[in-house]
This record gives sequence, structure tokens and C-alpha cells, in this order.
Amino acid sequence: MPHFIVEYTSNIKTESSIPQLLSKVNEILIAQGGVFPTGGIRSRAIELHEYCIADGRPDYAFVHCNLKIGAGRTEAEKKKVCDQLFEAIKDHFAEMFSKRYLALSLELNEFSESGTYKHNNIHARFKKS
Repeated sequence: MPHFIVEYTSNIKTESSIPQLLSKVNEILIAQGGVFPTGGIRSRAIELHEYCIADGRPDYAFVHCNLKIGAGRTEAEKKKVCDQLFEAIKDHFAEMFSKRYLALSLELNEFSESGTYKHNNIHARFKKS
């Protein structure tokens, strides 16, 4: 953990530069000073082809981001990373936002470690001896 999932409407695919957004997200998560283990960071995007926004006009678009983390971070740590991520999201889509109807959102989901199962050998690569 953490996992960062971007859902975006297909009508913005060509102008959204999603791979660059995912790279920026990982940079922000890594820069949190060990709050999140680098080997557990996963960022991904899902292009949505079926959706309906507001009154159904086809030119409306949205980007919804979900940061999923395990329990154990302080409220200050969670606020800091969410503030930084949402600013990065707004900056990333600023030009598009100025030209079309676009809804941007970020959601934080925190869950108990007892509700997850993991098998990961990537963590070992980033552990300091």
C-alpha cells in the first residue's frame, strides 16, 4: 500500500496525459518520508467508456481518484498527502479545466490490515540493510 486508482471518462483520453499523472503521484507518495513503503506503491488508471454525467451531455468529463491506504497514518500525514495529491491533480488538469466541463475528485479510503491479503517481494528491494 498505498494504491492510487484514477477513473477517467474516455472523452478526455487523448488530452489527459494519464501516464504522467501516475508518475507524479508516485513521486509525491515516495516523498512522504517513509510514510508509505516504496515497494507497496501502485498507481493505475481505468478508462471509462460507459458513464452518464449530470444531464447526460457527451462533452462533460470527470476524473475520480481513490487513494487506498492501510491503517496507521496520523491525521496530519493523511491530510498532507491528500492535499499534495489533489493540488497535483488540479495542476495536471488545469488547462483542460479552463476549456471544458470537468469534475475532479479525490477520495481517501483507509482500511484495517486484517482485511487485506498480500504477497509481495518488491518491498525487500527498498529495505535498507
